[in-house]
Amino acid sequence: MERIKDKIKEIESYLLELEEIMPKNFEDYKHIKTKAACERYFEKIIEGITDLTFLIIKDGRLEIPSDDKGAFDILSKEKIISEKLANKLKEAKGMRNILAHKYGETDDEIVFHSITEEIQKDANEFIKEIKKMMSTNKV
Repeated sequence: MERIKDKIKEIESYLLELEEIMPKNFEDYKHIKTKAACERYFEKIIEGITDLTFLIIKDGRLEIPSDDKGAFDILSKEKIISEKLANKLKEAKGMRNILAHKYGETDDEIVFHSITEEIQKDANEFIKEIKKMMSTNKV
């Protein structure tokens, strides 16, 4: 349980750091250093969420997923997170992979929207659900 708490703190720290450098608009985001820093924090947040998901699966002795995205489905199946949140996190994981591995072109406006509007909301919802699970000793 301590490792789960530590991972939550790590993700919360990344969220705060992202918020501090978050550009106010798309034009500001397009500056290469801002864009690179925001994308890196997005990657770190998603990596942290994925790590946390696997910690929960391991600690709860849940079904082992075939891949990272499947881990979110397991938490949904176990009613730890909603199916809607699982799908949003799978999409974020896909975007993280595109950014990290530079698969083809990315649409900067979609990435900007994900970084400025989606990831913070989804990550905070995920953390809230995990804390609720911990308080009820569900896993």
